[in-house]
Amino acid sequence: MTHRLQVKVYYEDTDMAGIVYYANYLKYIERGRSEALEALGVDQIAMKEAGLVFAVRWVGVDYLAPARFGEMLEVATVIARVRGASVEMVQEVTRGSAALIRATVTVACMDLEGRPRRLPEAVRERLMAAV
Repeated sequence: MTHRLQVKVYYEDTDMAGIVYYANYLKYIERGRSEALEALGVDQIAMKEAGLVFAVRWVGVDYLAPARFGEMLEVATVIARVRGASVEMVQEVTRGSAALIRATVTVACMDLEGRPRRLPEAVRERLMAAV
């Protein structure tokens, strides 16, 4: 399953050269992951109320081409692998058919004190259904 999210580039997203500042792509893909999880029925608010959260453990980004003010981008998110306490997602930001960045992100399930915890079974089942 590929989740797709449309993102518009605002002036505040750009640097002095008028292109999207590299760190803002991390915000775009964060939104993409949050929306993808929600679309799968993973309620992160309920998880937090139960004492569990997702935290980024690792991210690798390949910057391929720039985006500019006013452009419409698409963030594609795919659940690539589900482990006992983590999820690996592959994401791509595109403008039309042009790939702008490709990223692989591992998020870990943790308790509120920052200790790793196994994914709740209901969450794991929803994620596995998307692999």
